[in-house]
Amino acid sequence: MSDMRLIVAGAGGRMGRTLVKAIAETKGLVLAGALEDARSPLIGSDAGTLAGLGENHVKLTGDAAGLIDKADAVIDFTIPVASLALAGLAARAGKVHIIGTTGFSAADDARIAEAAKSAVIVKSGNMSLGVNLLAALTKRVAKTLDSSFDIEILEMHHNQKIDAPSGTALLLGRAAAEGRGIDLATHSVRSRDGHTGARNPGDIGFATLRGGTVVGEHTVMFAGPDERIDLTHKATDRMIFARGALHAALWARGKPPGLYSMMDVLGLTDF
Repeated sequence: MSDMRLIVAGAGGRMGRTLVKAIAETKGLVLAGALEDARSPLIGSDAGTLAGLGENHVKLTGDAAGLIDKADAVIDFTIPVASLALAGLAARAGKVHIIGTTGFSAADDARIAEAAKSAVIVKSGNMSLGVNLLAALTKRVAKTLDSSFDIEILEMHHNQKIDAPSGTALLLGRAAAEGRGIDLATHSVRSRDGHTGARNPGDIGFATLRGGTVVGEHTVMFAGPDERIDLTHKATDRMIFARGALHAALWARGKPPGLYSMMDVLGLTDF
């Protein structure tokens, strides 16, 4: 089988540069294009040089439509508005779309699900193997423990992250809610301030920290009578997300159109 041709969206950013480097290090993959916001001063820059690899003669462009037919898949860690536009393009062209973007609204998710009727989309709040194993464990523990164990999710990221709670925290919250057989939307507490009263039984709480250059840290706490169980994952390098996304792209090749998750990619749906 020929090498899989990938477009990296947001190629001038930290995650985009990491993806360019990861593609260069992965057998069976080739960088077919590098996208960036058309207003970016990096337009025209060499993607390899930006990634610290030396020139690879793939220039950053803002013309997504002009690239899409030259590739097999788009790897996308950008912002919701850009991801939605790319989902439409990928759907029309029948290309694989790997989405690591977070911060989507319910309406955004509906549009992505619609696009997945015509394309293979793998979407996850976190692409790392470790975090998805953590989510599977969270679901299992939440299902096993009774409601006397309160569930709290703590996350910390670098000071440039723009959405909160993180996509990973919400991924873990959904896993906990599925384990408990409840709807996260109606049992989610995103902030506490002032006289909040006692904790409502069955709620899943979220706490958000921002600072420094922290790549990502997440802890799911099960606090019961006289004991507590903490499940924790700490990321120290963005490369783990890049490797996961590339693994997802290779897995998605040849799959029927549909909306998939990293749980599907890793075979964890029945865990």
